[in-house]
Amino acid sequence: MCGIAGIFNYDKTPLPQGILKKMARVVKHRGPDGEGFWRDGFIGLGHRRLAILDLTSAAHQPMVSKDERYVIIYNGEIYNFQELKKHLENIGYIFHSASDTEVVLNAWSCWGKEALLKFNGMFAFAIWDRKKNTLALARDRYGTKPLYYRDDGRKLVFGSEIKSILQHPDYQVEVSHEALNEYFTFQNVFSDRTLFKGVRMVPSGTFMEYRLEEGRKNVEKYWDFHFEDTELFASEEEYIEELNRLFHQAVNRHLVSDVEIGSYLSGGTDSGAITSIASKNFPELKTFTAGFDLSSASGLEMAFDERNKAEYLSNQFKTEQYEVVLKAGDMEKVMPALTWHLEDLRVGQCYPNYYIHRLAAKFVKVSLGGIGGDELFAGYPWRYYRTVVNHDFDHYISKYYDYWSRLISDEEKQEFFNPSVYRDLGGYSTKEVFKSVLNNPNGPFHLNTPEQYINNSLYFEAKTFLQGLLLVEDKLSMANGLEMRVPFLDNDLVDFAMKVPVKYKLNNLREVKRLNENDPGPKTRKYFHQTNDGKILLRKVLNKYVPFQYANGIKQGFSAPDASWFKGESIDYIQTLLYNRKARIYDFVQPEMAMGKIDEHLSGRKNNRLLIWSLLSFEWWLKTFLP
Repeated sequence: MCGIAGIFNYDKTPLPQGILKKMARVVKHRGPDGEGFWRDGFIGLGHRRLAILDLTSAAHQPMVSKDERYVIIYNGEIYNFQELKKHLENIGYIFHSASDTEVVLNAWSCWGKEALLKFNGMFAFAIWDRKKNTLALARDRYGTKPLYYRDDGRKLVFGSEIKSILQHPDYQVEVSHEALNEYFTFQNVFSDRTLFKGVRMVPSGTFMEYRLEEGRKNVEKYWDFHFEDTELFASEEEYIEELNRLFHQAVNRHLVSDVEIGSYLSGGTDSGAITSIASKNFPELKTFTAGFDLSSASGLEMAFDERNKAEYLSNQFKTEQYEVVLKAGDMEKVMPALTWHLEDLRVGQCYPNYYIHRLAAKFVKVSLGGIGGDELFAGYPWRYYRTVVNHDFDHYISKYYDYWSRLISDEEKQEFFNPSVYRDLGGYSTKEVFKSVLNNPNGPFHLNTPEQYINNSLYFEAKTFLQGLLLVEDKLSMANGLEMRVPFLDNDLVDFAMKVPVKYKLNNLREVKRLNENDPGPKTRKYFHQTNDGKILLRKVLNKYVPFQYANGIKQGFSAPDASWFKGESIDYIQTLLYNRKARIYDFVQPEMAMGKIDEHLSGRKNNRLLIWSLLSFEWWLKTFLP
């Protein structure tokens, strides 16, 4: 796991002196174990290393192929690299290291872009072909590892993090109003834009090739999600047996490492089951939990601290358990560092994630997490049920778009954004951005059945919400020099999950319930008669690894009691930062509207915690990147 950065000048002008080192060293946190550089006139590649596989200098990057044709910088882990290595050795390739980087390099030499479909893991890499003067950029299927770029027509500047691109003297930071519009609509960015104008993200499952001699760029989608009902087996018992085999296989694959591995452990099923399997391979496995001081919390937020459940599971699995307890003031302390590392604002209140990654990094260099289970097996039923019965596809789009417009509705935007920002947006439609995610040839999205609408939603959330979660976890784990692995995003497990019929994931497809996403706490208790709805098949498998009451408990997200804290212990902080008319956000949004929304929350009239967090985050983003 590492950080990569590079420059490619189309006009073959030499690189600016020292720029490559600046680009790599600004992401030193991603790779504290070493650095490396390679340049050839108009192209340069930089690398920061976090040593996980093959800790020797033989795995040093940038790495050059034996025939000196290819040069690679690579960030990630390929969990099936040993199998690929054996295959390549059988056809004549010679290896000089025990690293997966050399496997990726030789696989590319052997199979070209077809190698991408053979990799089971997480990755972002750049490969320079010295013979053809061609640069290839690629990102893993699910978007687990980030890769950003800026192409101004004269040069390509790219890196694992945007802050590497910011080191180039030609780039001056400006806010992308289009991305800002998306962020204050979805609390996420659904397109490939970022808040940094001109900086884009390589989409997940995408390969980009820059051909110098031909003067053109080729962008190719090599993989995508495809959820569909497929009768693979005759009975539910057979589905359970196969899912159990694939889940166990996935966790074991993710245990390959030359350094110690730990695991996150909440009171939930996904991380609990992963820890159960990992603990059988590593006696006294180190596990990590974050809890919350609930002395000023109320209502449903009283269930947010899962330390008791995690301690129980830790005792069951005989792990070495470590915990951090967060208080209201911890958000205020971490905002500058959090914003610097997160860069491109994405989903929800993520400061607890920073603290738990910091805790884990004190003890291990790799930790396992449970992301992906909900997105693959329908763990958010309160979202899907509201859009399961529709007149037609457009009706479905309208209902689901209204749901995902979590912060500011289209009707409020003229009042919310400053006039100059609103004018600049012109006809930029976030609804069209939303719809474009589903305008994809990979599925029968227009079939008007409840099952297909569920699969539409699973596809949409895998492409948007899951992507946001993965970006946050990558940035905040790597901020602490820690690699996070997600066993649920194993190729074989994902391929199977996408084919599991909806009837094995959800119960009542035609019961539509309305939910306010801002409402905190265990949502299924309030909105559904059956508290175990969602992830039905997966729960039955996880019963094999965690006690029944945990595998069949109510869905609980990893959230701090911010709704209470924002009205209580954090109120002075919020008022000082956001009630100041000289705040930076008021160059972009109108203070009357923003302060009115804050007033609604502080008075208890409406829970606007998500919007308050987003306003706080954007204010800190402006302080950090537009000083």
